[in-house]
Amino acid sequence: MNAALRETLTPFRHPCGGLKVRVNGEACVMRCSGALWVPGQRTLIASDLHLEKGSAFAVRGQMLPPYDSPATLAKLEAEIEALNPAAVVLLGDSFHDAKAVDRLSADDLARLMRLAAGRDWIWLEGNHDLVALSGALDTLLGRVVTTMTLGAVSLIHEPQLGDATGEVAGHLHPAARVAAYGRGVRRPCFVTDGRRLIMPAFGAFTGGLDVRDVAVAGLFAAPPMVAALGRDKVHALSWDALR
Repeated sequence: MNAALRETLTPFRHPCGGLKVRVNGEACVMRCSGALWVPGQRTLIASDLHLEKGSAFAVRGQMLPPYDSPATLAKLEAEIEALNPAAVVLLGDSFHDAKAVDRLSADDLARLMRLAAGRDWIWLEGNHDLVALSGALDTLLGRVVTTMTLGAVSLIHEPQLGDATGEVAGHLHPAARVAAYGRGVRRPCFVTDGRRLIMPAFGAFTGGLDVRDVAVAGLFAAPPMVAALGRDKVHALSWDALR
Protein backbone atom coordinates (compact mmCIF):
# COMPACT_ATOMS: atom_id res chain seq x y z
CA MET A 1 0.00 0.00 0.00
CA ASN A 2 1.50 3.38 -0.93
CA ALA A 3 2.07 5.93 1.84
CA ALA A 4 -0.49 8.44 0.57
CA LEU A 5 -3.22 5.81 0.47
CA ARG A 6 -2.29 4.54 3.94
CA GLU A 7 -2.60 8.04 5.37
CA THR A 8 -6.01 8.40 3.76
CA LEU A 9 -7.33 5.10 5.11
CA THR A 10 -5.90 4.52 8.57
CA PRO A 11 -7.88 7.11 10.61
CA PHE A 12 -11.24 6.34 9.05
CA ARG A 13 -12.74 3.19 10.54
CA HIS A 14 -16.52 3.47 10.10
CA PRO A 15 -18.91 2.36 12.89
CA CYS A 16 -20.31 -0.38 10.63
CA GLY A 17 -16.85 -1.94 10.46
CA GLY A 18 -16.31 -0.50 7.01
CA LEU A 19 -13.46 1.66 5.80
CA LYS A 20 -13.58 5.21 4.53
CA VAL A 21 -11.51 6.09 1.50
CA ARG A 22 -11.47 9.02 -0.88
CA VAL A 23 -11.86 8.20 -4.55
CA ASN A 24 -10.78 11.18 -6.62
CA GLY A 25 -11.48 13.27 -3.51
CA GLU A 26 -15.01 11.90 -2.95
CA ALA A 27 -15.47 10.37 0.53
CA CYS A 28 -16.79 6.80 0.29
CA VAL A 29 -17.38 4.01 2.81
CA MET A 30 -16.56 0.45 1.77
CA ARG A 31 -19.10 -1.54 3.76
CA CYS A 32 -18.94 -5.12 5.05
CA SER A 33 -21.83 -6.09 2.77
CA GLY A 34 -19.81 -5.20 -0.33
CA ALA A 35 -21.86 -2.06 -0.95
CA LEU A 36 -20.32 1.39 -1.28
CA TRP A 37 -21.83 4.33 0.62
CA VAL A 38 -21.22 7.85 -0.70
CA PRO A 39 -22.38 9.98 2.25
CA GLY A 40 -21.97 13.37 0.57
CA GLN A 41 -24.45 12.25 -2.08
CA ARG A 42 -26.60 10.05 0.23
CA THR A 43 -26.17 7.30 -2.34
CA LEU A 44 -25.78 3.55 -1.87
CA ILE A 45 -24.06 1.58 -4.64
CA ALA A 46 -24.16 -2.19 -5.06
CA SER A 47 -22.73 -4.08 -8.01
CA ASP A 48 -23.35 -7.45 -9.65
CA LEU A 49 -26.40 -8.76 -7.78
CA HIS A 50 -26.98 -11.41 -10.48
CA LEU A 51 -30.54 -11.97 -9.32
CA GLU A 52 -32.05 -15.29 -10.40
CA LYS A 53 -28.69 -16.88 -11.16
CA GLY A 54 -29.83 -20.03 -9.36
CA SER A 55 -32.95 -20.35 -11.49
CA ALA A 56 -30.90 -19.71 -14.65
CA PHE A 57 -28.73 -22.71 -13.80
CA ALA A 58 -31.84 -24.77 -13.02
CA VAL A 59 -33.24 -24.06 -16.48
CA ARG A 60 -30.07 -25.62 -17.90
CA GLY A 61 -30.42 -28.68 -15.66
CA GLN A 62 -27.85 -27.74 -13.00
CA MET A 63 -29.85 -27.63 -9.79
CA LEU A 64 -28.80 -25.03 -7.23
CA PRO A 65 -30.74 -24.05 -4.11
CA PRO A 66 -33.24 -21.36 -5.25
CA TYR A 67 -32.35 -18.94 -2.47
CA ASP A 68 -29.91 -16.53 -4.09
CA SER A 69 -32.38 -13.75 -4.92
CA PRO A 70 -34.05 -13.68 -1.45
CA ALA A 71 -30.61 -13.72 0.24
CA THR A 72 -29.26 -10.93 -1.96
CA LEU A 73 -32.36 -8.78 -1.54
CA ALA A 74 -32.34 -9.29 2.23
CA LYS A 75 -28.75 -8.00 2.35
CA LEU A 76 -29.66 -5.00 0.20
CA GLU A 77 -32.72 -4.32 2.36
CA ALA A 78 -30.54 -4.32 5.50
CA GLU A 79 -28.21 -1.73 3.95
CA ILE A 80 -31.14 0.49 2.98
CA GLU A 81 -32.65 0.25 6.45
CA ALA A 82 -29.30 1.15 8.03
CA LEU A 83 -28.52 4.13 5.78
CA ASN A 84 -31.85 5.42 4.43
CA PRO A 85 -30.25 6.51 1.13
CA ALA A 86 -31.83 9.16 -1.07
CA ALA A 87 -30.59 7.17 -4.09
CA VAL A 88 -29.61 3.57 -4.81
CA VAL A 89 -27.45 2.71 -7.82
CA LEU A 90 -27.24 -0.93 -8.89
CA LEU A 91 -24.00 -0.95 -10.84
CA GLY A 92 -24.82 -3.43 -13.57
CA ASP A 93 -25.53 -7.16 -13.84
CA SER A 94 -28.39 -6.79 -11.39
CA PHE A 95 -30.09 -9.68 -13.21
CA HIS A 96 -28.27 -12.78 -14.39
CA ASP A 97 -29.92 -13.10 -17.79
CA ALA A 98 -32.57 -11.70 -20.11
CA LYS A 99 -35.47 -13.61 -18.51
CA ALA A 100 -34.48 -13.15 -14.88
CA VAL A 101 -37.11 -10.48 -14.18
CA ASP A 102 -39.82 -12.88 -15.35
CA ARG A 103 -38.51 -15.59 -13.01
CA LEU A 104 -38.55 -13.38 -9.89
CA SER A 105 -41.04 -14.65 -7.33
CA ALA A 106 -43.98 -12.43 -6.41
CA ASP A 107 -42.45 -11.91 -2.96
CA ASP A 108 -39.05 -10.86 -4.35
CA LEU A 109 -40.66 -8.53 -6.87
CA ALA A 110 -42.76 -6.93 -4.12
CA ARG A 111 -39.65 -6.52 -1.97
CA LEU A 112 -37.84 -4.76 -4.82
CA MET A 113 -40.79 -2.40 -5.28
CA ARG A 114 -40.82 -1.55 -1.58
CA LEU A 115 -37.09 -0.84 -1.55
CA ALA A 116 -37.31 1.43 -4.60
CA ALA A 117 -40.34 3.41 -3.45
CA GLY A 118 -39.67 6.98 -2.36
CA ARG A 119 -36.05 7.21 -3.55
CA ASP A 120 -34.11 7.62 -6.77
CA TRP A 121 -33.58 4.02 -7.89
CA ILE A 122 -31.09 3.63 -10.72
CA TRP A 123 -30.40 0.52 -12.76
CA LEU A 124 -27.03 0.87 -14.48
CA GLU A 125 -26.71 -1.47 -17.45
CA GLY A 126 -24.27 -4.37 -17.32
CA ASN A 127 -23.30 -6.99 -19.87
CA HIS A 128 -25.62 -9.62 -18.34
CA ASP A 129 -28.75 -7.49 -18.03
CA LEU A 130 -28.84 -5.30 -21.15
CA VAL A 131 -31.86 -7.18 -22.48
CA ALA A 132 -33.47 -7.68 -19.07
CA LEU A 133 -33.41 -3.97 -18.32
CA SER A 134 -34.70 -2.95 -21.75
CA GLY A 135 -38.22 -3.92 -20.70
CA ALA A 136 -37.80 -4.00 -16.92
CA LEU A 137 -39.48 -0.69 -16.23
CA ASP A 138 -42.77 -2.18 -17.36
CA THR A 139 -42.46 -4.22 -14.16
CA LEU A 140 -39.98 -2.44 -11.88
CA LEU A 141 -39.60 1.05 -10.46
CA GLY A 142 -36.60 3.22 -11.27
CA ARG A 143 -34.66 4.45 -14.28
CA VAL A 144 -32.01 2.88 -16.49
CA VAL A 145 -28.66 4.50 -17.36
CA THR A 146 -25.46 3.32 -19.03
CA THR A 147 -23.07 5.51 -17.00
CA MET A 148 -23.48 8.38 -14.56
CA THR A 149 -21.52 10.98 -12.62
CA LEU A 150 -21.91 11.17 -8.85
CA GLY A 151 -20.02 14.04 -7.27
CA ALA A 152 -16.33 13.48 -8.08
CA VAL A 153 -16.76 9.88 -9.23
CA SER A 154 -18.01 8.31 -12.45
CA LEU A 155 -20.06 5.12 -12.27
CA ILE A 156 -19.80 2.45 -14.95
CA HIS A 157 -20.28 -1.31 -14.97
CA GLU A 158 -17.14 -2.48 -16.75
CA PRO A 159 -13.84 -0.78 -15.84
CA GLN A 160 -12.09 1.01 -18.68
CA LEU A 161 -8.45 0.58 -19.61
CA GLY A 162 -6.01 3.44 -19.18
CA ASP A 163 -6.38 6.48 -16.99
CA ALA A 164 -9.85 6.39 -15.44
CA THR A 165 -9.52 8.79 -12.55
CA GLY A 166 -12.67 8.84 -10.45
CA GLU A 167 -14.06 5.63 -11.93
CA VAL A 168 -16.12 3.29 -9.75
CA ALA A 169 -16.83 0.02 -11.55
CA GLY A 170 -17.86 -3.59 -10.96
CA HIS A 171 -17.98 -6.51 -13.41
CA LEU A 172 -14.76 -8.27 -12.35
CA HIS A 173 -15.95 -9.71 -8.99
CA PRO A 174 -12.52 -9.22 -7.34
CA ALA A 175 -11.53 -11.61 -4.55
CA ALA A 176 -8.41 -11.81 -2.38
CA ARG A 177 -6.73 -14.86 -0.90
CA VAL A 178 -4.84 -14.42 2.36
CA ALA A 179 -3.51 -16.67 5.12
CA ALA A 180 -5.61 -16.73 8.30
CA TYR A 181 -5.83 -19.20 11.18
CA GLY A 182 -3.32 -21.48 9.53
CA ARG A 183 -5.19 -21.79 6.27
CA GLY A 184 -5.92 -19.88 3.10
CA VAL A 185 -9.05 -17.73 3.12
CA ARG A 186 -10.59 -16.28 -0.03
CA ARG A 187 -12.86 -13.26 0.34
CA PRO A 188 -14.60 -10.77 -1.98
CA CYS A 189 -12.89 -7.41 -1.88
CA PHE A 190 -12.78 -3.80 -2.96
CA VAL A 191 -9.66 -2.69 -4.84
CA THR A 192 -8.58 0.95 -4.93
CA ASP A 193 -5.60 3.23 -5.28
CA GLY A 194 -7.53 6.36 -4.34
CA ARG A 195 -7.94 7.28 -8.00
CA ARG A 196 -10.35 4.54 -9.04
CA LEU A 197 -12.22 1.75 -7.25
CA ILE A 198 -13.37 -1.73 -8.29
CA MET A 199 -16.30 -3.13 -6.31
CA PRO A 200 -16.91 -6.72 -5.19
CA ALA A 201 -19.96 -8.61 -6.38
CA PHE A 202 -22.92 -8.13 -4.04
CA GLY A 203 -24.91 -11.21 -5.12
CA ALA A 204 -25.16 -14.39 -3.06
CA PHE A 205 -24.19 -16.78 -5.90
CA THR A 206 -21.36 -14.80 -7.49
CA GLY A 207 -17.85 -16.14 -7.90
CA GLY A 208 -14.67 -14.12 -7.74
CA LEU A 209 -11.60 -13.29 -9.83
CA ASP A 210 -8.25 -13.21 -8.03
CA VAL A 211 -7.12 -9.60 -7.65
CA ARG A 212 -3.67 -10.59 -8.90
CA ASP A 213 -5.15 -11.51 -12.29
CA VAL A 214 -4.04 -9.04 -14.95
CA ALA A 215 -7.67 -8.09 -15.60
CA VAL A 216 -7.71 -6.48 -12.14
CA ALA A 217 -4.08 -5.75 -11.34
CA GLY A 218 -3.49 -4.30 -14.80
CA LEU A 219 -5.91 -1.46 -14.09
CA PHE A 220 -3.53 0.07 -11.54
CA ALA A 221 -0.18 1.70 -12.24
CA ALA A 222 1.07 0.85 -8.72
CA PRO A 223 -0.01 -1.89 -6.29
CA PRO A 224 -3.44 -0.89 -4.95
CA MET A 225 -4.98 -1.38 -1.53
CA VAL A 226 -7.24 -4.41 -1.19
CA ALA A 227 -10.17 -4.21 1.24
CA ALA A 228 -11.42 -7.72 1.98
CA LEU A 229 -14.91 -8.32 3.35
CA GLY A 230 -15.04 -9.90 6.80
CA ARG A 231 -18.06 -10.91 8.86
CA ASP A 232 -18.27 -7.56 10.67
CA LYS A 233 -15.25 -5.65 9.41
CA VAL A 234 -13.56 -4.67 6.16
CA HIS A 235 -9.88 -5.59 6.31
CA ALA A 236 -7.33 -3.33 4.61
CA LEU A 237 -4.61 -5.49 3.06
CA SER A 238 -1.37 -4.58 1.41
CA TRP A 239 -0.59 -6.14 -1.95
CA ASP A 240 2.31 -8.06 -0.40
CA ALA A 241 -0.07 -9.79 2.06
CA LEU A 242 -1.93 -11.58 -0.74
CA ARG A 243 -1.31 -15.26 -1.43
